[in-house]
Amino acid sequence: MPIVNVNILKGKSAGYKKTVLDCIHAALVKTIGIEDWDRFQRITEYDKDDFEFPSFKTDDFMIIELRFFPGRTKEQKGLLIEEITSSLKSSLSVEPSDVFIVIDEPPLENWGLGGKQKG
Repeated sequence: MPIVNVNILKGKSAGYKKTVLDCIHAALVKTIGIEDWDRFQRITEYDKDDFEFPSFKTDDFMIIELRFFPGRTKEQKGLLIEEITSSLKSSLSVEPSDVFIVIDEPPLENWGLGGKQKG
């Protein structure tokens, strides 16, 4: 059950944003084996004044935050990062240097699903 949040500058088209989410989802399915239906994603858009990043980054810069159950290997997470970055490059011409990915794996006891604690 990955939770995906993508932070970008305002101004991208609906198609662009959908492609970003599709690239991330496909990479999650391919590299860590989530089910295709398992899609909990959002994009948060910011005005340029509210989204600070280094001046050598372009307006395509994005921060991708992934939160999922613990248990994936370092290798799986590395492949996931590479697959997302590669897919964004091939689908939208987003340079790898404009993709910042962070993975968070809270313990199962910190997840609540259907009103029940997971762990």
